[in-house]
Amino acid sequence: MMRRTVALAAAVILGLSVAHPDAAENKYGPGVSDTEIKLGQTMPYSGPLSALGAYGRAQVAYYKMINDEGGINGRKVTLISLDDGYQPPKTVEQTRKLVEQDGVFAIVSSLGTPTNTAIYKYLNERHVPQLFIASGASKWRNYNNSPWTLSGTQNYVIEGHIYAKYILRNRPDAKIAVLYQNDDFGKDYLNGLKEGLGDHANMIVAEASYETTDPTVDSQIISLKESGADTLIEFTLAKFTSLTIRRVYELGWKTQHFIPSVSNGVGAVLTPAGIERSIGIYSAQVLKSASDPQWTNDPGFKDWLAFMRKYLPDADINDTGYEGGYNTAQLTAQAIKQCGNDLTRENLMRQATNFSNFQPSVLLPGITVTTSPTNYDTYHSARLGRFDGKSWVLVGDLISD
Repeated sequence: MMRRTVALAAAVILGLSVAHPDAAENKYGPGVSDTEIKLGQTMPYSGPLSALGAYGRAQVAYYKMINDEGGINGRKVTLISLDDGYQPPKTVEQTRKLVEQDGVFAIVSSLGTPTNTAIYKYLNERHVPQLFIASGASKWRNYNNSPWTLSGTQNYVIEGHIYAKYILRNRPDAKIAVLYQNDDFGKDYLNGLKEGLGDHANMIVAEASYETTDPTVDSQIISLKESGADTLIEFTLAKFTSLTIRRVYELGWKTQHFIPSVSNGVGAVLTPAGIERSIGIYSAQVLKSASDPQWTNDPGFKDWLAFMRKYLPDADINDTGYEGGYNTAQLTAQAIKQCGNDLTRENLMRQATNFSNFQPSVLLPGITVTTSPTNYDTYHSARLGRFDGKSWVLVGDLISD
């Protein structure tokens, strides 16, 4: 009875009686209090994929904005974002620190397939939410095997299906060459493409892979060109996408060229490759491209742009990592908001896996997020875009899996 009296008194003193009408009913997991929600993540702020660090910087800034506006249900959010250099052993070390020393409520939006793979068993064994991670690997679809892990990006297999559907509709006689990263990331994309092509999988006439430690992909591109393919699909990340675009152009290879949605940033990928070299490239789109003038007066896009100008004024808005990070942070914030005062890890996962047509402000029209306890895929549709030298121009209709 004394504990109830003290808790209610504290709520009144803190001015939280409106947000928390009966503090005695509050349920808290680790990292949560009446005033704070502590989250953690790892990002490649250094190393070969450091360009992807924009994803984490956007999320740190997003929660600063949220806190400036009063927090979520009256609680401020502390996001501890640590550098793992895209090195799985470092990810393990940093994640253990976040869980065991910093005592975070959840791990949110950590980036990378190999890095998240290195920690998911640890987190699932301890019932720590691994929420809206920046990896679309097919393994995260297995909710029985990893019930505490939920992807926050387009599933790579689904995106592979979408490229296959587009090619079958528009280039049924294509000869396809594929360059892919030699890990779960690249192989999932490749498997999705083959599944989508089905009986037409023999349209793929050549394949080549690379390691993230490779200095170049020159030999692979030369080999793929010599196959006689007229369509190149690359399932690559960051600098390797840029390297491929540059080499294809230098070789004079006239091919219809596709790159994955996770690597289609104008600022981070196409500009280093060379804007002129990037003209005509295709990629799946789920976000409103900052380079597309049609979104100038779109309310959701205007909100994002205002956020960027205030909290990340020196950042390149054409780097899709910032928009992607903002988008995923909105998903996490929504799940936390839906928790109300039941801020247990169990309820956080329950809310995150019960989204119904939720639409973060920067998603393309017609694309929403729906999850369930038996369906951990966050996105099920995309549009194809073609880069015209200035922006991604949407082509064709929405393609759903």
